[in-house]
Amino acid sequence: MNAVDLMRASFDAAVAAADPLRIVEPHLPAPTHHRVLVVGAGKAAASMALAVERAWLHVALDGLVITRYGHAAPTSRIRVVEAGHPVPDDAGEAAAEEILQLVSQLQPDDLLLVLISGGGSSLLTLPVPAVSIGALKSVTSSMLASGAPIGEMNVVRKHLSQITGGRLAAVAAARGANVVALIISDVTGDAPTDIASGPCSPDPTTYTDALEVLSRWNVAVPEEVTAWLQRGANGDVPETPKPGDPLFTKVQNRVIATAHQSLEAAGGVFRKAGINAVILGDTVTGEARDVAKVYAAIVREIRARSQPFAAPVALISGGECTVTLPPGTNGRGGRCTEFLLSLAIELDAVTGIYALACDTDGIDGSEDNAGAWFGPEFLKQAGAGEAASKALQRHDSYGYFATADQLIITGPTLTNVNDYRAILVS
Repeated sequence: MNAVDLMRASFDAAVAAADPLRIVEPHLPAPTHHRVLVVGAGKAAASMALAVERAWLHVALDGLVITRYGHAAPTSRIRVVEAGHPVPDDAGEAAAEEILQLVSQLQPDDLLLVLISGGGSSLLTLPVPAVSIGALKSVTSSMLASGAPIGEMNVVRKHLSQITGGRLAAVAAARGANVVALIISDVTGDAPTDIASGPCSPDPTTYTDALEVLSRWNVAVPEEVTAWLQRGANGDVPETPKPGDPLFTKVQNRVIATAHQSLEAAGGVFRKAGINAVILGDTVTGEARDVAKVYAAIVREIRARSQPFAAPVALISGGECTVTLPPGTNGRGGRCTEFLLSLAIELDAVTGIYALACDTDGIDGSEDNAGAWFGPEFLKQAGAGEAASKALQRHDSYGYFATADQLIITGPTLTNVNDYRAILVS
């Protein structure tokens, strides 16, 4: 297997390790003779629902899950609704409201099975009555452009929602139902409260925290958002359910796939080919172009001094970087291609380097690609070329890799364990 094929095989292995059709069934609870309601949201929600249907062929169940446009799966008993991501839309709001209504009809000892994956914060959108969907779209767009980490974005979204931040579980618990949430993690740390804004998890954050996030990242929001959060900070409206709340007695949150599991699977591909694979972490965050500079420094040290690892070696990592767009900038691409273009520029004149960066959901940022790759020939051109630097400056990594015909296009993978990066020092 040549180096390019090896890189791609490692990415495919990372995605396969989080494939709902492979991983959901072993984590399902025992079927019940009571009603089984299946709900959920996220980029993997439809595929997870299909896995439930296949595993429970003879179990009476119904339900509704919300996924991103283009991420549906052919379910027959669990309805799939496609909606907007990363900015919420009316379709998501209507479906989330229907989910809340279904959950509010549960009876004692019914089972609520909740299928949660990355993207759920935008898809499972039901703002509090005091905040319009238009205002929620505005604050989401502003926060995305600000460069705020996803965890801090979710602090704000939890406190504008009727359904996340543990509130979905609270509704089910009030009806006496049992709740089991199966979760595919797309966040660093894999804490259920952070994944899709934790609809079934206790929320340790507060309205005051939400206001501080908006201030810290200089996010301008509609007045109705500020007014609602201030009411919460003043104690005029109830907080989200907190750790230790007895309502979570009948609630289980099970994380069934993580970025680290996918990195281990990818590492196995390299090791099988006789190449040392080093996992640099599954919690890498920060500006994509700046993270690339750190990785480039490691690569240069390996090439020059065989430290801290000797070549051949594959450096693999996961996590979620960010791309901060200055006002008035209309970039094309996402954090994976931005990382890769910055890496290529930093590695000018370094020989024998291959690299790949892709989002495991199959969509990197604003375009239709999962990510991109490069090899030594590309590196010679990009590292020394003014065009690469200009493309990075205007945040057009997609355009640069498209021109070079080195985009990776998979289509939606129907799962999501965040970014995957691999650098092969041959």
